[in-house]
Amino acid sequence: MILKTATAPEHYRGILALQKENLYSSISIAEQQQQGFVFAEHNPELLKKMAGHLPQVIATSDDRVIGYNLAMPVAMRNDLPSLIPMFDEFERCSYRGKPLTSYNYMVGGQVCVHKDFRGLGLSGKLYQQTRALMANCYQLCVTEISTRNTNSLKVHQRMGFEIIGTYRDEKELWNIVAWDLLK
Repeated sequence: MILKTATAPEHYRGILALQKENLYSSISIAEQQQQGFVFAEHNPELLKKMAGHLPQVIATSDDRVIGYNLAMPVAMRNDLPSLIPMFDEFERCSYRGKPLTSYNYMVGGQVCVHKDFRGLGLSGKLYQQTRALMANCYQLCVTEISTRNTNSLKVHQRMGFEIIGTYRDEKELWNIVAWDLLK
């Protein structure tokens, strides 16, 4: 297993294939509850644009993408319309008594691990690699997790993410979580 930064078209195709396998709309409710799921759908152009701003960390095995951790700057808030409510909510959140907007933060765009590689701590390794590449640039990593996705929330909390808010959009009830990159 190798951790690296996505830089090539085959990396983006691998991310999108893994994403498609784990989209909430592609798997049963039972599998969502058992394995977790992802919501946002990206495309190659968006991934390439995200990679132009921040490293998109992937895990490969035999040259196949088996995990990824996407990241985006706040400046890309309008590039994925489905995430605009999340960004709006971030502006209402506080972290440790200060408005979230007073911090220099990056957005955890999405983390996913192939089902054959779960339980090995790969999500944490992907986040740690992102942290190693970005801690000098950002204070926090902030993202949202569906309250139904209890597996993902547990993984994030084990890593040190803290729930800093909750909100509902037209589809889901979400937890907003933040991770101090400087700890």
